[in-house]
Amino acid sequence: MQSAVTIEELNAFFLEAFPGDIEFEQEIVFVENGRSIIQIKSSPKLLRPGGYFSGPTQMSLADKSSYAAVFTRLGIVPMAVTSNLNINFLRPCIGDAAEAEASIVKCGKFSIVLEAKIRAVGSRKVASHAMVTYARPNNPQRF
Repeated sequence: MQSAVTIEELNAFFLEAFPGDIEFEQEIVFVENGRSIIQIKSSPKLLRPGGYFSGPTQMSLADKSSYAAVFTRLGIVPMAVTSNLNINFLRPCIGDAAEAEASIVKCGKFSIVLEAKIRAVGSRKVASHAMVTYARPNNPQRF
């Protein structure tokens, strides 16, 4: 099954919906049905002491990649909202860029459960692992 949205549609949506994120060089780089990958370039505002990507940055990547993965299944439905995000930080995430790969674990009638793995771009080792739940809107309206 093919993705309900393209990379270009997702990146355009995120630029419009989250204009404050424009200063951070991030973009969706891969989509398929139920799966997405987002990358972000390193910036001093995103790093904690020691040069590691900060926890909030990694959580944001997990959330945004999951949001995009939801759209690959439902189309762009802005009112799908995060209802839970649980993250485990496994090791430092250090590099010139980081990425989050999200995939749908279960797509139910009222909620969608996803798994997100965050790592430095080019690394095989997962730096953090998140489970994310999105509530599906009662009356989905496409963007």
